[in-house]
Amino acid sequence: MARQGNSVTDTGRRAAAGERTGGATGSVRLAGVSKVFGRGSSAVRALDQISLEIPPGEFTCLIGASGCGKSTLLNLAAGLDEPTSGEVSVSGRVALMFQEPALFPWLTAAGNVELALRARGLGRAERRQRAAELLETVHLTGFGGKRPHELSGGMRQRVALARALAQDADVLLMDEPFGALDAMTRDLLHDELDRVCAGRRLTIVFVTHNVQEAVRLGDRVVVLSSRPGRVVDEFAVPMEHPRRIDSAPVAELARRITDRLREEMSHGDR
Repeated sequence: MARQGNSVTDTGRRAAAGERTGGATGSVRLAGVSKVFGRGSSAVRALDQISLEIPPGEFTCLIGASGCGKSTLLNLAAGLDEPTSGEVSVSGRVALMFQEPALFPWLTAAGNVELALRARGLGRAERRQRAAELLETVHLTGFGGKRPHELSGGMRQRVALARALAQDADVLLMDEPFGALDAMTRDLLHDELDRVCAGRRLTIVFVTHNVQEAVRLGDRVVVLSSRPGRVVDEFAVPMEHPRRIDSAPVAELARRITDRLREEMSHGDR
């Protein structure tokens, strides 16, 4: 049985999230979800009986060893795949953001954002205005006419974030979006994401291997076991925003979570 020594109630999670939960409508619920790839002797069980509820407005971070099914869980929540068993329920519109920006190289920054707006049926004039507003939101005013190869890695990720926001999502699923960036750029984008969350009613599920990043950003950190992925622990993050990744409270909670993760990984190696 999965140990839940640090589990928190829904009320506790909402209190930890503070004002970021206000008015949010998106939510994610997994009930007894398992995912198996392949059949017979070659079958691989990626997720095993995961039950997890992410209430409206919560920023939940998922951590675990490589191959524990974090990205698989996001794909199920996004509707890109179906569970082998169990139920996945998501309320609200969903947007997905990957580690790679996945921008169309032949389109400008504004064009990439407008593509998501076109899918929503907005007219040309409204698309242009809204794309400019979203690029301003991620501090890219004046860069709308640049193509991806003319932008830095951090700027490309900002465009990807603007494109995700253009979908007017209630739930934002983020799969290691800052993992390939240097520490300083990543820290700046943490600030950007904090600012965006403060002004929008988003429910976020964020996959990362960086425990300090999880504590820096999240309202709750959920620890998954080694394959097959199971929820083995969760930690509320009661600190107010904004947070510094190098602050003592962030470092202390990150240490506790790291110890728990090491404990789980050592069990998986036996």
